[in-house]
Amino acid sequence: MFNSYSSKFVRAAAGLTLAASLVWATSSPTVIGAEPVPPQEAEAATPSPSPAPESPVPAVCAESALTVELGSRLDIPGKYGMDRSAFTYAMKPAKMARVTDRGLVIPLAAGGSVLSVGTAEPSTGSLTPLCDISVTVRAADIPKTPLTPKVETRKIKSGSKTFSVQVVTLPKGMPADVALAGGKVGGVEDLKDMALRSHADAAVNGTFFEAYGGIPEPWDTIIHDGQIAHLSNKGTTIGFTADGIAKMDSLRIKIEGSIGGSDKWPNNWYAYFFNRTPSKESNAATLFTPKRGSKIGFAYGTSIVVKAGIIEKIAANENVAIPQDGFVLVLTGTETKQAERFQVGKTAAYRVRYMNAEGQPMDWGDVVTAVGAGPRVLKDGKVAVDAKKEGFTQEKIISLAAARSGIGIRKDGSVVVVTVGKATVRELGDILKAVGAVQGMNLDGGASSGLFAKGKMLTKPGRLISNSLVFGANLRFAP
Repeated sequence: MFNSYSSKFVRAAAGLTLAASLVWATSSPTVIGAEPVPPQEAEAATPSPSPAPESPVPAVCAESALTVELGSRLDIPGKYGMDRSAFTYAMKPAKMARVTDRGLVIPLAAGGSVLSVGTAEPSTGSLTPLCDISVTVRAADIPKTPLTPKVETRKIKSGSKTFSVQVVTLPKGMPADVALAGGKVGGVEDLKDMALRSHADAAVNGTFFEAYGGIPEPWDTIIHDGQIAHLSNKGTTIGFTADGIAKMDSLRIKIEGSIGGSDKWPNNWYAYFFNRTPSKESNAATLFTPKRGSKIGFAYGTSIVVKAGIIEKIAANENVAIPQDGFVLVLTGTETKQAERFQVGKTAAYRVRYMNAEGQPMDWGDVVTAVGAGPRVLKDGKVAVDAKKEGFTQEKIISLAAARSGIGIRKDGSVVVVTVGKATVRELGDILKAVGAVQGMNLDGGASSGLFAKGKMLTKPGRLISNSLVFGANLRFAP
């Protein structure tokens, strides 16, 4: 990696997926807001295919065998210092372990599998195998110091008020994951059920979602298995690496696509959102991945279906299927003009670029789990709230007292999760500071506020919810 741009170039080809975190270095990175602006197009530009990438043997190929413990994940590019831009991964059989397009190995059951590593040529999708590595999945060792949550109820003062607060403290390095309701974007489920099927030691409700009618889709960013499940460029995001290290920032994401291995006009394209249903009247470009489910879920707009890195179909007003090894780009309104760039049989791919709210590049390529919400309530040990600057407009979030869920990071790297009744976001900042956090943010609240730990509900939500953050020493990582 260089220039600390963390991007992802996604391609699935002939059963292999191209791990993709390409780096686009620019002198003036674009600031991405809640409604991204399409990139400028050079009308006189002459399309020129990108040069075929070199295929150096990756460091992981020096290994003849790998061992992964149940309840953990292995970030291959992160561990072996590999370029996230040019390698493909496949796992066979996939019953014992699976591997994502970014090289994240996820154990499923004790046993053996074989990891195949290779490269794919961007313009044709042709594959070059590099090595096969034996993967053994085994039960985790019992740690000398068990990773267990600490649960307590505390009385905490903020100004003239005293709050009864449910507090769960999670040791540094405890694995974290996002539980999606029903295993996909766009459903609802009981928080306790999410926690139990994830084998979680603790769980808290996650980001805001559409709870009052329509499709119950998330409002903000979700990263699951290192792949973006939903995107909204506002608020604050908490992220976790494969080894459970937490970080918090104003994550902003830009999606940039290519056709035929070229990212130059007219072969470049863009999208604004992931797995978010556009309205019929909107001018939107949205990517749909298998995290949405088997189909996009509506029958309007122009859909470009990409399977195994190849444009398989271009359809209008059809509820198309989402390939398990690909994606669908749906264009509505004025964005349908982008459809002219695509041709069946050509290759297509996309990558993402990570920035903060100021447009500065962020190295979040190692983040495998993340939930965006907000506003931020605690920064570097000081209570700091600027909800409007983060893109929030609703008074119930900005200034009113309500049931709150919050999450914070302590100086020692441990994570603290709280729930409290009838507090403002600023009071939530005081509460997180009182329990030792130096960084803190608001999660969804009101009837969504819920907290689970050690097999029981500490705070029960008043409704089914869309997503949650789950933590545990022996998590079951669902697809």
